[in-house]
Amino acid sequence: MLRRLRILLFIALVTIICSCKEHIKQIPIVDFFKTPGKTAFKISPDGKYISYLKPYKDKQNLFIQSLDDGAERMETSFEDYPVRGDYFWTYNNQLVFNQDIVANDGFKMYALDVSTQKMHTILSLEKVKVNLVNRNKQQPDIITVKMNNRDPANFDVYRLNIKTGELTPYLVNPGNITDWFPDPDGTIRLERASDGVDETILYRPDEQTSFRPIIQNNFKNSVRPIAFTGVKNNFYALSNVNRDKTALVEINAEDGKEQRTIFSNDKADVTFVEYSKNKHRIEFAGWDEAKPHKHFLAPDIEHIHNVLQEQLKGNEIRVVDRDSAENKFILSTYTDRNPGSVYLFENSTCKLTKLGDVNSSLIPAELCAMQPISYKASDGLTINGYLTMPLGDKKTNLPVVVLPHDGPWARDSWGYDEQVQFLANRGYAVFQVNYRGSTGYGKAFRSAGYKQVGGKIQQDITDGVHWLINKKIANPKKIAIFGGRFGGFSALYGLSYHPELYNCAVVQYGLINFFTYIKDAPPFVKPYLKMTYEMVGNPETDADLFRAISPVFHTDKIKVPLIIFQGAKDQRANISELNQYVRELRKHDVDVKYFLKPNERAYFRSEHNRLEMYTEIEKFLADNMRVKP
Repeated sequence: MLRRLRILLFIALVTIICSCKEHIKQIPIVDFFKTPGKTAFKISPDGKYISYLKPYKDKQNLFIQSLDDGAERMETSFEDYPVRGDYFWTYNNQLVFNQDIVANDGFKMYALDVSTQKMHTILSLEKVKVNLVNRNKQQPDIITVKMNNRDPANFDVYRLNIKTGELTPYLVNPGNITDWFPDPDGTIRLERASDGVDETILYRPDEQTSFRPIIQNNFKNSVRPIAFTGVKNNFYALSNVNRDKTALVEINAEDGKEQRTIFSNDKADVTFVEYSKNKHRIEFAGWDEAKPHKHFLAPDIEHIHNVLQEQLKGNEIRVVDRDSAENKFILSTYTDRNPGSVYLFENSTCKLTKLGDVNSSLIPAELCAMQPISYKASDGLTINGYLTMPLGDKKTNLPVVVLPHDGPWARDSWGYDEQVQFLANRGYAVFQVNYRGSTGYGKAFRSAGYKQVGGKIQQDITDGVHWLINKKIANPKKIAIFGGRFGGFSALYGLSYHPELYNCAVVQYGLINFFTYIKDAPPFVKPYLKMTYEMVGNPETDADLFRAISPVFHTDKIKVPLIIFQGAKDQRANISELNQYVRELRKHDVDVKYFLKPNERAYFRSEHNRLEMYTEIEKFLADNMRVKP
């Protein structure tokens, strides 16, 4: 009897241990989606201060910390609209920052003199886009900006005095210029023009000379200038001309001819470079394969990186900002399971100081690894992506959330993603697909997505779901699809044309009608419409295609539950059409939940609204991912 009791106790103990081992801590929603404690770190040009955004009454405001004594000052106390993350320092220790006034589609730009603590408004405009082009060391009170206040469809370039607010026209857009590239002195000597299909790089040796074309390409080829090399009139550029994968090259601006290939990779496009303004050199070239990679071109920078990698093992390291002397650097780190930290690195002393964590509430060991995967599409093309499995021993027959990216000319990359980690923590395997047309894989792969919206792009996603099922990873009765903008279109398309695959869908600011999406495009997007016609389709000549794939015309096809989130101030959304779409779905007895937030754009900036959204998503998935009867 005693022996039998011991056996029963042993079995009970093993059961308890096993159940404890499989118990996964459910991380609160707020820990994933709260407003970051400190973000958008920058350093003053003189290296004496760091600045960052930090919440004050649910709105991001601007703070400064002295590097001499560590004292922190709150510089703004906005309670209506946050400070945008694209603020910057001028070369005479002024801070220039912006607010997006969502209610009236307004824009405000301010300047703050750090020494006197005086702040004043530089610009206050409505329905105008403003972006920085260049800061000037020689004239630190003058910044170069582009804005579309003269013509909503075209940006012009201005010199803006941040002390007086005086706005002086510098380059008036003839109607086809899309980008400007200044030299180290702030003089714009390169421009990029586009009619939406063909692209031209123009050059002038000085401000007294007119621009002339030096390079002409169609939209499948691209030359993106980076900076002048300091040698003759040569400039660095990223180019895929006469090659499949984008490479780092040097080009002679006098004739537009490529002088040499500095670095290329036969597996992926070079997509980013680190450039030193002081030394007029490229320090490294970077690209994404399954994970990020760097090729160093400056031995001293490679040495610094190796030293840092020893201290920050396993982390990706990126330079966020640097002082004018290029002695003090702001670094950010991250992994797939860690949103990362921010550090100050002093090159002269090799001192590394932690400034803060992006999200200190999260513990990396409680999060999930993002695994690179690949599979063959039904036509034989190799498709890459990522699979994030929930913690625990179970690796088969899992509920899956398919998460197609926006774009379609974009991609998912390895790294931390709060949506992915939230879903994985709730027990779902998360599947991300870099379908054909996704960037970073070369010109041929990108071109394979042209005119395939609603075609092979969507088939790549479907093939990926079948791959998960065939691999026994996915429970075929527990699959959801979740996306924003074009990802939202992909979710609705999946429900409409593959109803057997999905239990439900989550749509954030989804694209529901290609006709109105193109027709209602903001004026500043109009220069790219011809390219959209070539890559997606023309609403006049491809009307049958647009009608066949636009979800707004197929409310009768959706049979499973759906939840939709939308900001009423989203400039790419037709709210009245979306409201009608929801009404039509309900007429067809679709179980659809709809949340329209009046003072939000596409991304919900209000922490309250974000937390409400993900609370609803959590409940919606839990209710609808039960096994189908």
